[in-house]
Amino acid sequence: MSEQKPVRHILSLSGGKDSTALAIYMRDRVENMEYIFHDTGKELPDTLDYIEKLEAYLGQRVVRTTTRESFDDVLRTKGGMLPSGKRRWCTELLKLKPFEMYIGDEPCVNYVGIRADEDRVGYISHKPNIKPVFPFRDDGIDYAGVVRILEDAGLGLPPYTEWGRTRSGCFFCFYQQKIEWVRLKQHHPELFEEAKAYEKPNRVNGKVFNWTDESLETIEAPERMAQIEDNWERAKERRRARQHKRPLVAVLGGLEIEESPRDGCMICQL
Repeated sequence: MSEQKPVRHILSLSGGKDSTALAIYMRDRVENMEYIFHDTGKELPDTLDYIEKLEAYLGQRVVRTTTRESFDDVLRTKGGMLPSGKRRWCTELLKLKPFEMYIGDEPCVNYVGIRADEDRVGYISHKPNIKPVFPFRDDGIDYAGVVRILEDAGLGLPPYTEWGRTRSGCFFCFYQQKIEWVRLKQHHPELFEEAKAYEKPNRVNGKVFNWTDESLETIEAPERMAQIEDNWERAKERRRARQHKRPLVAVLGGLEIEESPRDGCMICQL
């Protein structure tokens, strides 16, 4: 009779606030927890710095997982067809695939950072040996609770939030808002240029795929950038006008509560 394999406990990090807070929250609660990070090679430098700070807090190395195929390798097999909301091959092949390869067929409990105030869907493995659990949801921890965990640990919110980015993941993530593309241009112009270089005729039919519904060349035009920033400021004013509807903890603590479910893939952003 074959021996039963021990159950592995794995927390997959994205470099975002929720998975980082969950790693802090679960420290010392589960023995032999494994922390992993799926590095696509296209992450923001801010994200990598944040992961290193978390390692220092945990006193434990975060394992970097990857596949032999890079983003550019996969892009060539796709004929230059960039990923999009309808073609999320980047998440499937560069995040979920290395996650499942790392676990293999061993029984595993996968800790997922979905908060109690969220109702999200996205890529979660459906392999029968992987059981997802949701400690924040089970323990009633919401956005304000996540922020408190990060502040108490001395990490704070991810550094990219300081310049207006709302998500972790690749610097050219197609789920970015227009204002986030503008901020990328302003704070990491070299990465904006790298993203823009991907918007070129593909070798199959010559079609140009863009990251968003307009080209980055259009977005970076000074008048268009000014328009996007103006629209963003107007939207902020409308949100301020609704402040009386915000939770008391947000008003007292100055927290920017997420007002609606975020688009995107859980394994990239949580």
